[in-house]
Amino acid sequence: MKLKSLNKILSLIFFLSIILPVLADEKIDIWNKEKKEKTTNDISESDNKNNNQAPKGLKIESLNNDIEIQDKALEPSKEIKIFGIYDPAENDFNLNMWSKTDSDNVKSIIKRINKIKLSSTAEKLFENTLLSFAYPPKGMSESDFLNLKINWMINNKKTGLIEKFLNQNSTFPNKKKLIQHLVDNNIAKANIKEGCEKINFLDKDIKDNYLDKFKVYCLVYNKKNNEAQLQLDILREEKRSDSFFDNKIDFLLGVTNKTTKKINEKNLLNFYLSSVTIENFEFEPKENTKKVIWEYLNAANLIKLDNIDKEKLDSLEKAANSNQLDKEKIFKIYSNISFDLNNLIKAEDIYQTLDSVDARALIYQKYLLSDNEENKIKLLFTLKDLFQKDDLSNVYTKFLSDRLKEIDTENLSKSYKEIVKNNIVTEEEIKLGKIKYNDKILHQSRLLKYFKKEIDQKKAQKDFIKIFKKIKKNRKYFFSAKDVALVESLIQDGFQLPKELNFKEISKDYDIPSNLLQLAKREESAFLTLKLVEIIGEDEAYNLDPETIYFITHLLNQNNLKKIRNDILISALPQRS
Repeated sequence: MKLKSLNKILSLIFFLSIILPVLADEKIDIWNKEKKEKTTNDISESDNKNNNQAPKGLKIESLNNDIEIQDKALEPSKEIKIFGIYDPAENDFNLNMWSKTDSDNVKSIIKRINKIKLSSTAEKLFENTLLSFAYPPKGMSESDFLNLKINWMINNKKTGLIEKFLNQNSTFPNKKKLIQHLVDNNIAKANIKEGCEKINFLDKDIKDNYLDKFKVYCLVYNKKNNEAQLQLDILREEKRSDSFFDNKIDFLLGVTNKTTKKINEKNLLNFYLSSVTIENFEFEPKENTKKVIWEYLNAANLIKLDNIDKEKLDSLEKAANSNQLDKEKIFKIYSNISFDLNNLIKAEDIYQTLDSVDARALIYQKYLLSDNEENKIKLLFTLKDLFQKDDLSNVYTKFLSDRLKEIDTENLSKSYKEIVKNNIVTEEEIKLGKIKYNDKILHQSRLLKYFKKEIDQKKAQKDFIKIFKKIKKNRKYFFSAKDVALVESLIQDGFQLPKELNFKEISKDYDIPSNLLQLAKREESAFLTLKLVEIIGEDEAYNLDPETIYFITHLLNQNNLKKIRNDILISALPQRS
């Protein structure tokens, strides 16, 4: 009996030794995984590194809840919440992309970047880096890191990204700040219907006086008066309303037939309520009028352009220069200013004797009356000087470009043709066009299809051999920095070089900034990409010099950031039709 009992115990131990590891494996959560301490030497260094990476195939955008990650290597006692839009693996990042970078360095570089008018290339790189789900930098709290993301989206009016962020992160600090931005953005566009739809992002647990008031107004707007009255009563009981708002809603609900005529500029909602409740509403904006109010006045056509005095026009010019007012309206006002015929005839001789406003209006009217192309160009550039003199260039840059596009340059002298060409603002889409492949030049060859994911590596390897054979026949062929960037990227991806191609030799003349190399070696991938954003700055990738393209792609290769590298290559290397 004792032997049988012993056998039963041994069988049970054997069974448990098999089944328990299986059950443990089935319960693993890839996003809330708790790292175990090493107890054996069986765990390799590479395995340990991979524990910190998001699975490549995971699409974070499918998650609606906050992502909570435990990582004892960072902070054993605390659950770290991370917020963002993009799965870091989409751009070959990982959850620790910021973990080796000091917070002060991150704050400093973002402050510098915010002063640059980024190209679409640089902005997309910045967006993908900042808005990826990841742990915060060293020494930075979760809330501070979150606020960097929130403030950047708001300051750059990234309403589309804000909506994505709200959809992908259910609860987070300062959520109401993003919602108010969406609401105010739609009020400023006089699009109340859509603004009322955005208020649905507001959780029942979030109490915010401004947003709750707007919610009440939306019920009135959608003719749900009973619900509006109920919600207003609740706000009053909780002492979260005020006399101005109560008066406006009571008026709109028909509770009272009188409303204050006072225009309230405290916030955009109050101003909007003033405009829709005051009969024959009139408002004279000033230079210190809030930008969102300017935007609303412009969108709702509440700025009267008749009988404008010079002081008011001066204020409107400044508003247009700071993008608060539609710039075209300035030129409409200019055309309505009265000048006698003699002044118009002698405009080019007398404009300097007039004040700035009249001078710009006079030259603009003379331009409208001119039927000579070269004279039109002269007048347009005289007007350009007048805007520059008063630091109002932003009013005029696009206007000048659009007017120059209308000019027939066929019969113009060479100098005038150059002036026109150099002052036309060309859209990026027009500049780029379709890729044209040229197999006589390595970096313009059909090998680019590999980086566009149009052909696989096997096909690209065969193409590489064929193209190199053609190029080799040209003894004068010079391997440019762009060629080197392409070849190095192919090597990084595991391509075999033709025996005759000595990469060490063709790349020896190109240096990489040592400070950036150090970042790459330390695997500070996120900080490295911000450095590249700062370097690219206002330029598109196709406008960068070849040496810069090479060292950018080299650094990206060093940190295995292939997705970003490919985007740079297919923008910077090919010729286009």
